[in-house]
Formats: sequence, structure tokens, C-alpha cells
Amino acid sequence: MDDDGVLANVQRQEGLILTCHVPPKQPYRCVKFILVYFTRHHTNSLKKTKPLIKCKLPLVTSKPHKHRMQSPTATATSIPSPLHNPNLFPPKFPPNPLLFRRKFFHPQTMTTSVGRFKINSKADNNSDAFVTVTEFAGKGGVDVGDDLVVLYSHLEYAFKRIAALVASPVNSSLGKSSGDGGDVGSGRDKPKPLDIVSNEILLSCLRNSGKVAVMASEEDDAPVWITDDGPFVVVTDPLDGSRNIDASIPIGTIFGIYNRLIELDSLPVEEKGMLNSLQSGSRLIAAGYVLYSSATILCTSFGSGAHAFTLDHSTGDFVLTHPNIKIPPRGQIYSVNDARYFDWPEGLRRYIDTIRQGKGEFPKKYSARYICSLVADFHRTLMYGGVAMNPRHHLRLVYEANPLSFLTEQAGGKGSDGKHRILSIQPIKLHQRLPLFLGSPDDIDELESYGDVQQTVNPGYDV
Repeated sequence: MDDDGVLANVQRQEGLILTCHVPPKQPYRCVKFILVYFTRHHTNSLKKTKPLIKCKLPLVTSKPHKHRMQSPTATATSIPSPLHNPNLFPPKFPPNPLLFRRKFFHPQTMTTSVGRFKINSKADNNSDAFVTVTEFAGKGGVDVGDDLVVLYSHLEYAFKRIAALVASPVNSSLGKSSGDGGDVGSGRDKPKPLDIVSNEILLSCLRNSGKVAVMASEEDDAPVWITDDGPFVVVTDPLDGSRNIDASIPIGTIFGIYNRLIELDSLPVEEKGMLNSLQSGSRLIAAGYVLYSSATILCTSFGSGAHAFTLDHSTGDFVLTHPNIKIPPRGQIYSVNDARYFDWPEGLRRYIDTIRQGKGEFPKKYSARYICSLVADFHRTLMYGGVAMNPRHHLRLVYEANPLSFLTEQAGGKGSDGKHRILSIQPIKLHQRLPLFLGSPDDIDELESYGDVQQTVNPGYDV
């Protein structure tokens, strides 16, 4: 019985004459099964004697009846066996595409259409190898410097550990809240066990890299000073949307990287840690997010375009799958919790009413898509265009708005608080909140033209 359930009754007789009854639908697969079977189990005998194979093969001798298939059989004998023909046996199969040969990144322009957006790939047209994050960022690619390559290798390890933690049924209970809801300390959300574990994983990996001076996390009240000679500052939301973990809704990690301000080295540790973490988003040198969903995707920018890498579980590498992402100039999707429609200001309500009816600058009706997971909603917007928004003063400037706005601009989009460019806003508090509008440039421009789009009334609902 082969793997498709095809029955082959094989009898061994003297002189290695094989007899089998072959079904009419798949004669070739049965014969192939017999050859492989006897190659495995009778190798010594086959060296001495060339076998004969007798098969009852289907032979159609006349047109089948209109309402009935006829399959009379005839006896066919093949001699000699193809087992001794090196050109036919063993069969040659095409190479496995996942067993690739590593090649360094050689920029060469190539345009690929995926769905409704275009990707300008810089992969070598003649290369059959995947490009990893390390190869892309290293000397064979954009060459961001050895220190940043080392930092990214440790970040990758942290992301893979968090991805395994999120997907593990053993640790699913970590996603559940403990105690009452509400904010704690410095305007932060009440942390949950899974957030805390993810934060510890990131902090441990950044310590081991030796390349980070200070880490500021949404889970901590104050920045954590790591080492005096680390060249970088990392700000992060270790696990955004973790309250959705029990429903298996996509969640993510957001991060941004700055250069350490060496002019502050003489200040006390707490003061220089805070000032390094409160840099304007325009000073970011790299940023990104990781989406933990049906695939684990690392989307990042080193200041020269936005690129997405997908985790290949067979090799453990993040491989380049979306080079040079370009957000469409205008989309047809808006993402917002419009159950709060009556809490919105007049300008935002008019904007949403207009685009839903197809009466805006783009003469087509928009559709609503809302996951209530910032990374997931933003990733879809980056792929298909449109606008993702939270009009309340809810999202953090340092950990969420700045890194995602940096990525948006690198992909050709815009990030705004409804009035100003996000990256031009100087943070004054570590956990400073603000409205956030991200997406296609034409959509953001049209949104801002309505003026009053920031929700100042906060009814106190939990999100």
C-alpha cells in the first residue's frame, strides 16, 4: 500500500519475476512503488539477477459508453528493468528551495507587483538565495556598521523568543491580566505577566549585545541604564496589544534606535538616561516592529527605505520577503474604533462620513477594517494604503508614534497627530500620549484639511 492508498499486491517468485495488479487510475505510481520497494529490500538479489516485471495495466480499446466507463485490462511485460539504467533510476527530483546557498546582498533594481502595491526589490535577479537581516544590514548590503548589525542580531533572538512565548500553549495563561485594570505610574497601562516577561527578554538580549547604553520601555517607569560605552539608545513597547492574546489576535513588538548623546556623558545616570530617551523622532537611525501572527514578520528601516523580513522556521532566520515597501499614495481603507463616533469632534465625523460615502477627494467608498491591535492595523495599512488612527490622546509618542511614523515616512507615507508631523514633536515626558494618524500621504493630507480631528473628550472607556 503506497502513501496514496494505492493497492499493489506483490508476490516474489523465482528469478525475481514480480506480479502486481495495477489500478486503472494510477498505473505509474504503482510500478514506481514496486521498484522502490524491491530496491530497498532486495538489493543483493538485484545485483545478480535482472528482474522481470509483470503488471496488469489498464488498456482502453474503445470509446467508453456514454454513461459508463470501461477499462478492460491487458498483460504487459517490461524487460529489462529500469533499475539498472543510471539515467532513469534513481529518479531526479528538483532541488528543495529551502536548502539554499547563502549569498551576500548585491543591490540590483527590480520591480515586483504584489497585490495592489509595488515593491522595488534590490535583490540580485540571478540569485536563488534568501537574504537575511544580517546580510542585508552588513557590508554586502546597506552597510549600517558592525555595531548596529550586532545589535540587530540580538534583537532577532529576542523576537524569536517572544514569538515562541506568544505561540506556546504552556504560557497562554501569562496573557491574562491580574488584578484590576487602570493606569499605573507615569501614565502607563497596568502591566500584564506576558508584557513583563517580554520586557525581561528584550532587556536581557540588549545587555548581552554590549551595544546599548540605555533602554526605555513602556513597561518601566524610568529608563534602564545598561552600560556607559554602548553606542545606542533603544526605546520599545515589548508587547503591544497583549490583552488580545487569549483571542489569538495578532500582536507585536515596536522599537526605535537612537545614537547615544555623548555630550550628556558627564551628567548623572538618571538624568542622562532620561534625556537620551527623550530624543525627537527625527533623530532615529533605525526603527521597526515585529508582527506575531500567522507569520512572524520583522518590518524595519535603517533610514533607507522600509523592508520586511519573515521568520523561516526551517532555518531560524528572518529572510527578506518585502524589500523597499512603498505605501500607495492613497488607499481605500480606514481603521478606527468608530463605535466612539459620537465622542469624536465634528471635523473627524465629517471626514469619516465623507469617505464612507465616496464623496471625498477619492471618488470611491472606503471600507472599515479595525483589529484593535496597533501593529496589526498598521501593517495592513502599510501594505494596502489608507489610514490607521486613534484620535484620542492614548498612544505613546516615544514608544509607538515615533518608531511607526519613522517607518511610515520611509515607505513614502505620513505620520501626524492631526495637526503636526509626529517626528517633529519634541517629547517632554517619557510616557507622553497623543492622537496618532498613520497612512497614505494623500489620505493624511485630506484628513488634516478637516481641521478638528483630535478627540479631546475622553469618556473613560477602556481600550
